[in-house]
Amino acid sequence: MKPSHFYAMLSRMKYINRWGLMNNTKYENISEHSQQVAVLSHCLVLIHNKRFGGSLDPERAALLAIFHDATEIITGDMPTPIKYANPEIRDVYKQVESSAADRLLSMLPEDFREDFRSVLLPQTGKDLELEPFVKAADRFSALIKCIEEMRMGNDEFRMAKATIEKSIHEMNMPEAEVFFEEFLPSFSLALDEIEG
Repeated sequence: MKPSHFYAMLSRMKYINRWGLMNNTKYENISEHSQQVAVLSHCLVLIHNKRFGGSLDPERAALLAIFHDATEIITGDMPTPIKYANPEIRDVYKQVESSAADRLLSMLPEDFREDFRSVLLPQTGKDLELEPFVKAADRFSALIKCIEEMRMGNDEFRMAKATIEKSIHEMNMPEAEVFFEEFLPSFSLALDEIEG
C-alpha cells in the first residue's frame, strides 16, 4: 500500500500566514483561522436552527469550515483585495483553488477521495446551503482579528475592520446580526471582564 501524504500536507497549514500585506502585532496562520471559522460556522448554524426555525447540520458546517482554506497550502494566502479585484482574477483564482483541491485529493488513498471531494469542493444541496454560514464565519474571523489588533493599539486594521463589518451587514443574514449583537462585543473585552 502506497503512503498517503494528505494529512502531512494538511499539517503545513500552520506555516501559511494570513494578512501578508498588513503590519501584525501577532501573526495568524490558516490553521488557527480555520479552527476559528469552524467554531463560528457551528455557532451561526445553531443560531439559524434555534432562533429562525432552521434544520441545518452545524457539525457539517464546522467540518466544511475546517477545510475551507486547505487549498492555500498549495496556493498560499492571496490577499482579499487582490483575489476579488475584478471578476477575471476571481474566476481564475477559483480555477487555481479547484486545481489545488484536486492535487490534495490525489494525495489520499482512493477509498477516501469521495469523502473528501465533498469537503474540499462542496457541490451538493445541503453543503451549498451551509456555504453562506461558512462565508459569514470567515468574515467574522477576519473581523475578530481586526478587533484584536486594534485592542493592541494597531491602527493598521481600522479600515479593514470597517470594510469587513460593512460586508457582513450586506450579507443580510439575520444569524449574523444576532452574532453581532450577542457574541461579538465580548471580543473587545479584557480577560478579567469576560470572566467577571
